[in-house]
Amino acid sequence: QVQLVESGGGLVQPGGSLRLSCAPSRRTFIVGWFRQAPGKEREFVAASWRSGHNTDYADSVKGRFTISEDTVKNTVYLQMNSLKPEDTAIYSCAADAPLSGYTDDRTWNYWGQGTQVTVSS
Repeated sequence: QVQLVESGGGLVQPGGSLRLSCAPSRRTFIVGWFRQAPGKEREFVAASWRSGHNTDYADSVKGRFTISEDTVKNTVYLQMNSLKPEDTAIYSCAADAPLSGYTDDRTWNYWGQGTQVTVSS
């Protein structure tokens, strides 16, 4: 079992930045971030594996978001820059998925409770 605790959500103006944190109870090979906007399905945002040596991003956030791992603190971060109103969603951290299907939320075994990110002026 892996427990995941997220933090760092909040309200930010368009163009602003936020950093989300996720603290897994133990390390796993791969960690990821997903988000779910009201009325929409949960979607892949970013993933990191091999202690951050490999990362992948959804096209919608590429160049604006950065996923990173602090192996000393055992914490995963999602740095979000140039935020847009369409980034508004509940962001959830996830752990443990096969490399062949990590963009599919159904393949992940463990989830955090989620943190709200609202981008609005």
